This record gives sequence, structure tokens and C-alpha cells, in this order.
Amino acid sequence: MPEGPEIRRAADRIEKQIGGKVLDDVWFAFPELASQAGSLIGVKVVAVDTWGKAMLIRFADKRVLYSHNQLYGVWKLHAEDNLPSTSRSLRVRLVAEGRAASLYSASDISLWEESSLAHHPFLARLGPDLLSQQVSSGDVKQRLLMPEFKRRSLGTLLLDQGLVAGLGNYLRSEILFFSQLHPKQRPSDLTDEQLSTLSSHIVEITRTAYRTAGVTNQEAWIEQAIASGEPRRQWLFSVFERAGLSCHRCGSVIERMMVGSRRLYACPQCQPSP
Repeated sequence: MPEGPEIRRAADRIEKQIGGKVLDDVWFAFPELASQAGSLIGVKVVAVDTWGKAMLIRFADKRVLYSHNQLYGVWKLHAEDNLPSTSRSLRVRLVAEGRAASLYSASDISLWEESSLAHHPFLARLGPDLLSQQVSSGDVKQRLLMPEFKRRSLGTLLLDQGLVAGLGNYLRSEILFFSQLHPKQRPSDLTDEQLSTLSSHIVEITRTAYRTAGVTNQEAWIEQAIASGEPRRQWLFSVFERAGLSCHRCGSVIERMMVGSRRLYACPQCQPSP
């Protein structure tokens, strides 16, 4: 499933395609939305943003189109008269000034009044979004110490969208590696300095992944990995997808483990078990 940085980048592309433009045509596949399609024609798209892994297309009449791609949904951008060649099922099409944004295969789509969006059953459970909202490392540190989070292992906590929205599997491994923390450690186990380091990396690595289209590795390590013949899927990351390879920092062999049902990568030397 795409993580927060990938959804935020998709939102940027949609905003470039139809943002600030008045809708000329609107089509919805689901009957409960199809009856409202006509009321959006002639309405301007004022912003496209995200909250975690959810896309929010905001209209000038204070309505918001919510969508969540889940595993299979995908947005395709195209000219109005040049439809994408795909076997996927069309769910949403928004057209403005000859340009279109089409959502395929997603099933979690709804239209909301902006004033009631906070009551959405999914959004209401989310923590702050690191890419679309003003969130500092200090804010994240405070959240890590909240009663509902501070005694949970980091390996599971960093995937909890209630802590902060948008983190996923590769970001979890990268954040823990750069913070030099083991997934079994808990916020309540950490020193103040460790908490500050972890909080900073949660914010900085997520924003780096957004700016670089998913690259979280350091430049010197990337050059070293490319020189040794590593494929792109490995040199993108400092530790994720690198099981059996040498740690960039210490040379130990990177290990792959399962935390819950998800794979996690760590260096046994840099991230010793508590």
C-alpha cells in the first residue's frame, strides 16, 4: 500500500491537473455519489490535500471528496478525449478545461461537507498528517508520551495511524534504523535524547521521502551501493529491502524480521535488542 509521501505526491499531481479550475464534467460510479455529480459541475477545485493515506479534493462550495486507494486504487491523469488504456474499473472522473483526473479500482469514496469531515469514521481516528498539516518534532514527541502510546513497542506503534498519519512499512524500518532503536523498545523505555532523536526522524524522514519520491538513503551510501551493483529497490533505502547485505553504518548483516504480519529490516549491531 502506498504510504503518506506517495499519496501526497499523487495529490500534488492531481492539483496541478485540475486545481484552481472549474469542473466541466463529473462522473461517479457509485449510485449514492452519482446523484450528486451534476451539483459539482461549475464548481471550482480549490485544493487537493491528504490526511495520512486518504486523498481529500476540496471544492469551492465547501464540499470535500474523500477517497482511500487501499491496495488497488490508482489515479490516472489524462486529456479529456484521450482515455487511459486499462482494464481497471472507473470509479471517479473529474474534468476541467480539457484535463481529467480519473480514479480506478478504489472502493472507499465519499462526498462530505467540510464542516463534518472530522467525523468521518476513518479520519476521526487519525493522528496529525506530517505532510499536509503543521506538525513539529516537538508535537510528535508529546504524542509518543501519551498514555495510549508510550508503553507500546515501536515496531507496532509506528504503523498506528493514530500516532501520526501516513507512516508505513518502509518508513518504519528507516526511522528505527536512523534512530538506532530496536523495534521492541517503547517510548517509555527511551531517554529524553532518544525520544527527541526518534521524533525528529519521524518528521524528517517522512518529509525526505516526499521530496525525493521515496529515497531515504544517504547520498554517500547510495553512491557506495550503486558502485557495488545493488539494484535501485535496495539503494533507495538505508535498511529496508537489504536483508543479507552489509549495514552502511557498521558493516553488520541486515536482518529481516516479522513484526505482526509485516516485514521489518534492522541492523543487529546498530539496533541491539533491549
